[in-house]
Amino acid sequence: MPRQIKPRLVISTVGTSLLTNQIDSESEPDWASCLQDTANRTQEEIKSDPNVACIIQDLKQRAKNQLEEANTIEIREASAELNGIYGLYDDQLEKGKLDHHVLITTDTAQGQVTANIVEEFLRNQKVSVEVYTPEKLSTANNKFFNQGIDNLLDWLDRRVKEDKEKNYEIYFNLVGGFKALQGCMNTMGMFYADKIIYVFEGASSNLITIPRLPITVDSSRLTDHVPTLALLDAGAGLLPSKTEKIPEAMIAEIDGKMIISNWGQLIWNQCKNDFLSQELQEFPRISYQDTFRKDYKNISEPKDKVELQERLAKVSGLLEESNGDTRYLVKPVSYSPYKGAKDKEGVDHFYVGIHWRVSCKASQGKLMLRHYGTHNYVEGKETK
Repeated sequence: MPRQIKPRLVISTVGTSLLTNQIDSESEPDWASCLQDTANRTQEEIKSDPNVACIIQDLKQRAKNQLEEANTIEIREASAELNGIYGLYDDQLEKGKLDHHVLITTDTAQGQVTANIVEEFLRNQKVSVEVYTPEKLSTANNKFFNQGIDNLLDWLDRRVKEDKEKNYEIYFNLVGGFKALQGCMNTMGMFYADKIIYVFEGASSNLITIPRLPITVDSSRLTDHVPTLALLDAGAGLLPSKTEKIPEAMIAEIDGKMIISNWGQLIWNQCKNDFLSQELQEFPRISYQDTFRKDYKNISEPKDKVELQERLAKVSGLLEESNGDTRYLVKPVSYSPYKGAKDKEGVDHFYVGIHWRVSCKASQGKLMLRHYGTHNYVEGKETK
């Protein structure tokens, strides 16, 4: 029987070569330096500089015209991103009719314009494609870049898992894009991609395909730090004394507080499901009644245990930050009192996703968790 061909999710980093390749260095000698100087400006920032905005629009139209009129060789020379995509399909885009493409661009005017041109071109070729722009992702400064990479990691982890469940193979096309982004994506690819593709320099433009390396995370070193890592993953900023035993590469310091680093997030994403789908973790300012522990043991789906413990980490972090003030939980986890509770001292509850609830009682800056389950189950336990 012939081998079943899997569809592919092809994730391509996008740079600005498609725009810069349109510049005539003789008649427009200053345009290249102008684009370089404004490479990290957002769409809003570009609007305040009409001269730069006009240059970008002019180059955009030239690029679109070139792609419409060019042959395959010229298209590949014009766009690094398309060079990789055409190389993947041996210059025959119709070979990718089952595949879906995502173009990753920086949160900048030039990056988004370039990605939109490539997206429009691929759509016209009947290729399934979308653009994803991680918020804050630019090389304007280290803070923005790290925030953008955090957002990219969060999206990538969810998207790859979803498409893996749909039996997609994951390809990273890293021919285009800024060098800093390419470097990070290359590392991420060792964990998330089945294959990473590049293209040789020169006229031949031969494809280089790097298979996924057999990298695994030594999670045994993290066993004693699971609650702390879950808190950091939930957005908590902790004192250095609380994280001093965690591997240094997994944490970073901002304004005197420790947060999870880009690479710490990458490593945690690989093993958190294994940790959080097992025993119930102990978090600051949270304790458990036996009834809650029983409800936890009755959870049949590992993913539901993970979702619950991630929410407990969120609640714990907010309580630590607010010194136990439950008012800080109202919006983030839909925290509110249970009306008509049998316990006359009052019982509160909060949401875990759409379908699940946790009932609890607040006392002296802590929460005692009582029950977990569906709305009807928890309400039945607390009000009837």
